[in-house]
Amino acid sequence: LVAGGNGQGAKLNQLNSPRYIFVDRDHSVYVSDYANNRVMKWNKGAKEGIVVAGGQGAGNALTQLNLPHGIIVDTLGTLYVADCYNHRVMRWTQGAQQGIVIAGGNGAGAGANQFAYPIGLSFDRHGNLYVVDQSICRVQRFSIEKDW
Repeated sequence: LVAGGNGQGAKLNQLNSPRYIFVDRDHSVYVSDYANNRVMKWNKGAKEGIVVAGGQGAGNALTQLNLPHGIIVDTLGTLYVADCYNHRVMRWTQGAQQGIVIAGGNGAGAGANQFAYPIGLSFDRHGNLYVVDQSICRVQRFSIEKDW
């Protein structure tokens, strides 16, 4: 067992409808904790997780997420989150109290910088961000500044 396993809930040793995971090179496990509107990090061997994004209830403030899905973490510990029901992708630097919107956030739609329920994220070796846009049935590519 590496994360959760203590029943459904919002304590630091619990998850509520987890969706996606990412494992970094230090074997820390990141989990998009969907129904708790947060992303949790479990360091290797930890009994409790750490809230690294969201955790302030559902909402669209820069401190909040709304049913997060896909996540990815770069080598500097910067977290990228598909903030599904806010129709945006957010970046949270390590230790940050709030994130920044790097794509979307302009309401649900099919425009060039819009999403309708983004769920999956990936980067290529050139630093391009790929976003699975579920309801529009497309994958978009964005060139963003990042560090690997």
